[in-house]
Amino acid sequence: MAIKASKPQPAKTAAIEETKKVLSGYENFIFVDYRGLTVEQITKLRAGLREKNSQLKVFKNNFAKVAFDELKNDEVAQYLSGPTAIALVKEDANESAKVLFDFAKDAPALVVKGAWVENELYDAAKIEALSKLPGRKQLIAMLMSAINGPARKLAGTLQAYVEKLEKEGPAAAAPAAEAAPAEAAPAADAPAPAAE
Repeated sequence: MAIKASKPQPAKTAAIEETKKVLSGYENFIFVDYRGLTVEQITKLRAGLREKNSQLKVFKNNFAKVAFDELKNDEVAQYLSGPTAIALVKEDANESAKVLFDFAKDAPALVVKGAWVENELYDAAKIEALSKLPGRKQLIAMLMSAINGPARKLAGTLQAYVEKLEKEGPAAAAPAAEAAPAEAAPAADAPAPAAE
């Protein structure tokens, strides 16, 4: 639980409100220790997260604790100690987590502490496992590919048949008609043969 001053200064109150306003626009958060990263590395990391509709922000830990507390989420306070940046994730938390873990391979100074995803607290191991799963967009693409596969095959087969018919032309249809034996049925109003 965050410690609140009895008479908070107006500047601090405004900072907490601004932090709360930013955090309330997101549902998923990934907490990282960025100590030791260069400005260039942080800029590169932010660009990678932006591609996944996420952003990396640094808040004062006390302000973030109070803001999360006011947003009825005091469980994440354990990750708000030391130099902490928060990846604010709009959708597909696993995609943003993948960016963070892939980045950490080249920059071991970046340490993923944990996350808050879909109203559940994740430790570092659990968020790393989530990062290895395909994202929602990837799953939809896989599903559409599975659905379109048979339809594409049928369309190809039909197209090949149409091309074959066009290649053979109308001459191919005529011999087929001649090959069928022509059996004339007796006319309904023709007189029956007389018996001898």
